[in-house]
Amino acid sequence: MTLDEIKRHLQDHLSDGLVTVIGSGLSCAEGLPGMGELADHLCATIGAGLGVADLAAWAEIVPLVKEKGLEGALHAKAPTPALESAISTVTGAMIAERERLVVSSVFNGERQLRLTRLISHMLKPPSGLTIVTTNYDRLIELAVEEAGIGADTMFVGRFAGSLNERESKLSFCRNVTYKKRNITYQYRPRALICKPHGSLDWYLRGGKPVCYAGDLPSATRLIITPGQNKFRNGYESPFDHHRAKANDAIDRASRFLFLGYGFNDDHLETHLTPAIKGGKPTLMLSRTLTPNAAAMAQANGNITALEHHVEAGIAGTRLTINKAQEFIPGQALWDVNSFIDEVLEP
Repeated sequence: MTLDEIKRHLQDHLSDGLVTVIGSGLSCAEGLPGMGELADHLCATIGAGLGVADLAAWAEIVPLVKEKGLEGALHAKAPTPALESAISTVTGAMIAERERLVVSSVFNGERQLRLTRLISHMLKPPSGLTIVTTNYDRLIELAVEEAGIGADTMFVGRFAGSLNERESKLSFCRNVTYKKRNITYQYRPRALICKPHGSLDWYLRGGKPVCYAGDLPSATRLIITPGQNKFRNGYESPFDHHRAKANDAIDRASRFLFLGYGFNDDHLETHLTPAIKGGKPTLMLSRTLTPNAAAMAQANGNITALEHHVEAGIAGTRLTINKAQEFIPGQALWDVNSFIDEVLEP
């Protein structure tokens, strides 16, 4: 394929029935910590306040973190409940602090998020633009509102907001028309954001999940950290509702766009993998494809994948298309900003 043919192929992908799946790679590109940095921080921080048994369990996990990475280590050795709580607390605090810096720079007009730019080129169906993410941060919500559309997280209320999908959806209704006994609801353009692993603004209050945008140091954040307990924990509210909405969107999708997603999550893969292997057109953008993502791209001809690559000292993009690979020198099409510049706004 010529470069022009490749770009037309990429442009055509942003069409009807698209579901976008966002992983930690996109947040990392905006300045949030990746799994490696988080692992180092946890190894240096975890310990204070833990009991003897918890410290012993952590002492067994730390060497595994250095060998297998954080997620691999927590899959190999399940943390105790107290240790899991400590990991969740430290993880939430670290990401929230880094998130504040990004939000501040956007608020002050110093930067524009990649996703904000991309949304302007995406179709906004009346049912909402569906975005599924495994990230805890609120950069997607920020990017969506900066793009001028609503962010529907299925929670209602500014202080201790409750999970109520119907009321959240109706809050975006702008008009109702009646014609021959048929009722039509007209909604403001919005994104339906599904977060099956939780969010920094989800807390536990009186045994129920609530949403509050500020920091509550003494409250329990509702986020699912990596490890053997992840799949089990994902069936508790509000994770179960967001997981069900994500899986339903995946089943209904005509095509997929993956941004910085590694295909390392059992929650979503049970629906994503059959859908992709069933032939739904799929586009992946990532600085580095994980082994799982690369294997998927090379085994399925309906997948187009873009990642960073250097060949003969020249940086560019490695393109996987129709199970074959080719090198595009001098263009970073794997990066959302460059993708927009070179493909959507040439």
